[in-house]
Amino acid sequence: MDLQKQQTEQRPAAAPAGVAELRASDADRDRIADILREALAEGRLTADEHAERVEGVLNAKTVGQLEVFIQDLPAGRRGPAAAPAYAPNRPAADAIPHEADENVVAVFSAATRRGRWRAGRRLHAYSVFGSVEIDLSEAVFEYQQVVIKAVSVFGDVQIRVPENVSLRGTGGGVLGNFEVEPLDAEDPDAPVVYVDGWAVLGNVEARPKRGKLVADILDRVQRKVDKRLRKHL
Repeated sequence: MDLQKQQTEQRPAAAPAGVAELRASDADRDRIADILREALAEGRLTADEHAERVEGVLNAKTVGQLEVFIQDLPAGRRGPAAAPAYAPNRPAADAIPHEADENVVAVFSAATRRGRWRAGRRLHAYSVFGSVEIDLSEAVFEYQQVVIKAVSVFGDVQIRVPENVSLRGTGGGVLGNFEVEPLDAEDPDAPVVYVDGWAVLGNVEARPKRGKLVADILDRVQRKVDKRLRKHL
């Protein structure tokens, strides 16, 4: 029985019914494709087997159908990923102050906010004939909900977040582009970044930065603290 036929007739025993029947997202397909890529590199799959399974992953409709392609691999023994904790499209009323903790402004210039920095509850980004970059991939999230108001007038605003947070967007463009790539974190306590605003003859984009995880950053900071503490003792 080939995998395409097996996909339609068999559901992995490890997949709970509620999760297996969920419609697969692009993130789910990327996760399975990464596992298959590692299996090919380790010699667990031949090139033909890898190509066949990747084709099936691209055609899969549900999470359960995706799990069929890795059920004979070590990663498949751990079962499918838990259903994501869907964040609301808007933050709770009065949860976020109206005044910004920080403003990033670029008028006929460029402004960036990236690296190690503390993200407040509200950030305003304004670009007028300029460019603004807000990179949260290495930021410290002190609050679970973060609102970024982005306004671009003949300018460009780029927002990047770690791939294990939730991302939501509400806004529009007037002869411009306002694009927010929705993202759902598996951890219900993960930070949620809300992007709203307008692009007037300009561009506003918000999307995850692949390979950057909040947990990785926090673990690295904790290791540095432990190392300093041991040195002091």
